[in-house]
Amino acid sequence: MTYAPIVSASIDIIATTTLTLSTRGEGFIDFTRDVRQFLEETGGVSGTVNLFIRHTSASLTIQENADPDVLTDLTTALRRMAPDNAGWIHATEGPDDMPAHIKTMLTSCSLQIPVIDGAMALGTWQGIYLIEHRTRPHRREIVMQFIGTRDRA
Repeated sequence: MTYAPIVSASIDIIATTTLTLSTRGEGFIDFTRDVRQFLEETGGVSGTVNLFIRHTSASLTIQENADPDVLTDLTTALRRMAPDNAGWIHATEGPDDMPAHIKTMLTSCSLQIPVIDGAMALGTWQGIYLIEHRTRPHRREIVMQFIGTRDRA
């Protein structure tokens, strides 16, 4: 087993903002560019970007950004795991509400991405996505936070 050189840095910045995205209903929204812009504005060089969605019927994921068929298949898989009109007791906001909560539980409400030399350590084909689980459009808030250093080691 081999490791890359270990880089250490003291935290000298914690920068936080909230990103609001409008969805068009069920599906994936790639907001990698927004996170990159936030990181650039902080001047962050080494640390982590933390993302947290402030909702229980939408979620976050890191997924392939090269072939749109992947996102289509993932949407199909989530629908199969938590279908609408499956006899759910909770239906206060409509038949897609409880399935949306289940899909959020199966995915994630937060992500943590390492930052190395001023860039997120994402793989070649990785993008950061908001997953809207409701059928109607919504406005979703994502808290973005960089914790780290602005100084190059």
